[in-house]
Amino acid sequence: MNETMFRFTAWIIILSSFLWACNSGNEENWELQSPDKSISLKVSLSKDEEKHVSLVYEVQKVINNVRTTVIEISPLGIIREDQAFNNNIIFKSKSGIKKIDETYEMKIGRQKVIRNHANELELTFANDKGSLVQVIMRAYDDGVAFKYVFPGKTDSTLTVTEELTGFNIPDSGKAWIEKYDSSSKWTPAYEKFYENGIPIGTSSPNKEGWAFPALFQSNGHWILISEANLSPSYCGIRLKQDAPNGLYTVRFPEAKDAEGTGKVEPSSVLPWTMPWRAIIIGNTPAAIIESQMINNLSDKSVPGDFSWVKPGRSSWSWLSDNASPKNYASLKSFIDLSAEMGWEYSLVDANWDLMEGGSIEQLVKYAQTKGVGILMWYNSGGPHNIVTERPRDIIFNPALRKAEFKKLHQWGVKGIKVDFWHSDKQNLITLYHDVLKDAAEEKIMVNFHGCTIPRGWSRTYPNLVSMESVKGEECYLFDSVYTYEAPVQNSILPFTRNAIGPMDYTPFGLTNFRFPHNTTNAHELALTLVFNTGIIHFADNVKTYSSLPVYVKDFLRKLPVVFDETHYISGEPGKSVILAARNGNTWYISGINSEAKNVTSSFELPLLDKGKYNIHLITDGADKNKFDYALKEFTSGDKLNINMLPFGGFTAVIEKK
Repeated sequence: MNETMFRFTAWIIILSSFLWACNSGNEENWELQSPDKSISLKVSLSKDEEKHVSLVYEVQKVINNVRTTVIEISPLGIIREDQAFNNNIIFKSKSGIKKIDETYEMKIGRQKVIRNHANELELTFANDKGSLVQVIMRAYDDGVAFKYVFPGKTDSTLTVTEELTGFNIPDSGKAWIEKYDSSSKWTPAYEKFYENGIPIGTSSPNKEGWAFPALFQSNGHWILISEANLSPSYCGIRLKQDAPNGLYTVRFPEAKDAEGTGKVEPSSVLPWTMPWRAIIIGNTPAAIIESQMINNLSDKSVPGDFSWVKPGRSSWSWLSDNASPKNYASLKSFIDLSAEMGWEYSLVDANWDLMEGGSIEQLVKYAQTKGVGILMWYNSGGPHNIVTERPRDIIFNPALRKAEFKKLHQWGVKGIKVDFWHSDKQNLITLYHDVLKDAAEEKIMVNFHGCTIPRGWSRTYPNLVSMESVKGEECYLFDSVYTYEAPVQNSILPFTRNAIGPMDYTPFGLTNFRFPHNTTNAHELALTLVFNTGIIHFADNVKTYSSLPVYVKDFLRKLPVVFDETHYISGEPGKSVILAARNGNTWYISGINSEAKNVTSSFELPLLDKGKYNIHLITDGADKNKFDYALKEFTSGDKLNINMLPFGGFTAVIEKK
């Protein structure tokens, strides 16, 4: 080789190395900012002492022009049974920043029209075998999210054996977090108590770990962590039992969940997209309650006309009379209650196929003469549960399920309640999606009970109007501890479980069926607004509701369940919460006190247009079992002064004069 050729070749090598370095090896940090530049998500390549290169991320937020840490350096990574994507990672490429800005409408929820506004960046890495993994980053003004993608294409199925994602929370703060259920005949079902402001890093008392969503207050931030857009290609995750120094890491389901059926580790062909890991962030709790990030991260609505989805109110007989679904006459009385109250639905619960005195088809026809739609209960099992309540072995079977839904549509049944799921394994996640798709084809709304948490599915399937996954009002029937825990839990749930999607708590029970209420009657009434769901199932009986004061009945007759906007006014989980929600031209203000002492609140409502209003105010009466009512004139800019008894509450309906 002559000198000229040598120099040319050397120059090419140097130039190629330079270009490669610019495109891959030289970049070790990638930062994505939110549209308002207040929040940043940074992904980095990190070398350990043995020079192994792994992926990490951190999250920061600007407060008063000072950048503060929300999530400290935390691990990323995923391991398949065929190869790992956690060590010796090499950067390959990145996309340009994608601007996301769209609006869409929800059929249910605290906000009707939602803006999905974020920045997105796609990073591609290779492991030491040259196989690719992508990390998709997204930054919102109220938080960040990321997910893994295996690109490419395979015909063979691959299995993920471990996900290494962690959330390193600065540990000088508090956590509101629920231990995950142990496996049993009835669980897991996300029906444990939330710990109330425990130190960050506390280990779960259950080896099964901690459940999503998890709320933290740390370093001047409120942080809610959950997941979104869980598809049939993955399992639901949770957090491990231990969180040393505030590092919470994820884990898969227990093998014994769902009676041992289904595989723990998820599998799929490529390409394979995992769910989003979502981190909602705010300076105050307002950001948590008002966030729509879980919906924003989820797939758009499946094609079709969903104008038939009608949120509303429903009577429910089971809690006050467990045998009522087997009694035609009893069920008729609850249909009559719905008709008298102007509620759209009546729910027929478990074992209706054993009904005496009439048939379910007769009952549906009777309800139609009253202008009331019928909702019907089903057991989801199948081999994944051994609960004997019926009808069962229909929903699990594709052919039987589709035939049943077709029959219900022909009868005019409006919705179903499907219970006892007992697992977040991939096979059950797939069943959730199958039920929603098949129900949509027959114009049937769906309410899941004994189930997983919301993960944005109500955006993708607008017929999903509610999910339980909460320790609700029914616990007064079988849990003596609930009497003492409920007042505190009630002000934690709006900041945690209900912040990620609809929650079927079945509120406003006044009767002490077995264990007494420590909450006041006004507190119980306020729960119909403090909690949000696509269909409210009222927990009490015909006699109790029929004997209510006229002004309470009038409130229940007009009570909406879907709102144009909702705003946090004040409160802290475990202590109190006050919310303002608008439906049309009417504002609904609600609040509860979770403390064992009188609390006086005084607050303005800056969201009101200028002018004079009538305010219908229902508050605590002389004692916990009494209401008080006042009709007052209210001028925008005035303060609303409320006194709540220990474990008390209030509701206010504000209409412009």
